[in-house]
Amino acid sequence: MTGIFRPLIGLAALMGACGVMLAAAAAHLPDAARLAAASSMLLFHASAAIATVAVADRAIIHARLGVTAAGGFVIAASLFAGDLALRQYAGHGLFPMAAPTGGTLLILSWLVLAVAAIWPKGS
Repeated sequence: MTGIFRPLIGLAALMGACGVMLAAAAAHLPDAARLAAASSMLLFHASAAIATVAVADRAIIHARLGVTAAGGFVIAASLFAGDLALRQYAGHGLFPMAAPTGGTLLILSWLVLAVAAIWPKGS
């Protein structure tokens, strides 16, 4: 299970870097509210993914569910932010309902993390 931790941390770190870049772009571009929202989603969920991996590695939560939640944070926040950034720069999204799909997956990932926290670690 620990073999998946490093890639998740690496992806979360890339999310964090992209979040900072989008925050800088939002600060310097007119009418860039989408970029600010995308930045927030990436930065918040990069931290959440890293923290989730850390508590899963320490067996504080159910490890498989924790990895599922962390992976969900990475995929969903990237989908959400990618759609908003593409709309800002290209004038169209990734695909119809991409941002809401990402948002829904983020909610589900948080719920999976909640279950991971209460699920017996040995099962």
